[in-house]
Amino acid sequence: MSQGSSEPVLGFRQLGLSPDRLKALANVNYEVPSSIQSAFIPEALTGRDCIGQARTGTGKTAAFCLPILELIDEDEPHVQALVLTPTRELSAQVAAECEKLAFTRPVKFACCVGGKTIQRQIDDIRRGAQIVIGTPGRIIDLLTRRVLSLDGLKIVVLDEADRMLDIGFRPDIEKILRRCPTERQTLLLSATLPGPVERLAHRYMRDPLRIDVSANQVVVETVDQYYVSVDGDRKLSTLARLLYQERPRQAIVFCRTKRGADALHNRMSKKLPGVAAIHGDLAQNVRDRVMKQFREGKVRLLIATDVVGRGIDVTSVSHIINYDVPEYCDDYVHRIGRTGRLSGEAGFAFTFVTREEGEQLTNIEIRINKLLPQYQFDGYESCRRPPAKPAVAPPAQVSATEPDEAEEWAAV
Repeated sequence: MSQGSSEPVLGFRQLGLSPDRLKALANVNYEVPSSIQSAFIPEALTGRDCIGQARTGTGKTAAFCLPILELIDEDEPHVQALVLTPTRELSAQVAAECEKLAFTRPVKFACCVGGKTIQRQIDDIRRGAQIVIGTPGRIIDLLTRRVLSLDGLKIVVLDEADRMLDIGFRPDIEKILRRCPTERQTLLLSATLPGPVERLAHRYMRDPLRIDVSANQVVVETVDQYYVSVDGDRKLSTLARLLYQERPRQAIVFCRTKRGADALHNRMSKKLPGVAAIHGDLAQNVRDRVMKQFREGKVRLLIATDVVGRGIDVTSVSHIINYDVPEYCDDYVHRIGRTGRLSGEAGFAFTFVTREEGEQLTNIEIRINKLLPQYQFDGYESCRRPPAKPAVAPPAQVSATEPDEAEEWAAV
């Protein structure tokens, strides 16, 4: 679908959506469908099982929320749709998007995740929730308590299926799918479709139609990517210099572990204002508060683990910094997909690579089918040893003396 359409909502109108959905889309200023929405929605509306593969940040949430809302009967006060996601934050985001697209329809929702008071979620279900969105662990809990019944389920969605399997949710997902009616529609969406996801689809979906709009390029073109050769003991001062040189509007710094994120946050929050951390060990109310402040721009620098590497849509993020190389190549794809989302503006992604991590950088480049250029500092040496791989551009002239870390933070 051409992004140059001159008539608002014309593209959505051609997808077979009802007048109510078109009004909802106009209300939220969704004018032209993305590639995954154009390809996925008409097929999903037919009721057949569908697998949707698209790059991060291309509108997969609306691609399945709109068909759900077309299918739901608001006069039936029972659960008709179930959406499973890998994280609490993504569940909340999907719920918000679905409610927004419901517009004036009296559809009832329940967002069921751990870290929140379960009694409120139970009350929402008992009040006749028709759409339940949640993480597998909490859904299993509600099924075990006999609060949640899937007998009247019409459609189940596996959102970010690869991530759910990555973090060990496969047994819970299979247990939930076995509790769903045989006669149901199943939709699966993800940015990547590795072997375990393919096998899950083969086992629990009926002749699914595969819709792949990733075009063999898994990274959004609006992200400029670089690697930064760095000595392990210079990562903190290098981060300071990078922030000084780039001056990001808003940035996410990814760490591999919760302990690493806490340690970096403790050091950076003493140097800079507007710094916060988020990871899976934090209480849910803390995570909610941090994400709210980040969306409002009160937090400019978010230090995170991969708990926010998937599905979190904060359009003002200008820079992604991989302080630690991600453990899996697909996590790299999803991390950097958090930037480059603001229309007309490029995003920037930087990956710190020590000498010992050169092979991991090569694996990432193979995964995205692209060689990353080395980022060059002005008058600063981030790596005293040879870089992880030859630079693609002549190295910048560096200072003959080692910069003082305090000076770097003062510059920021």
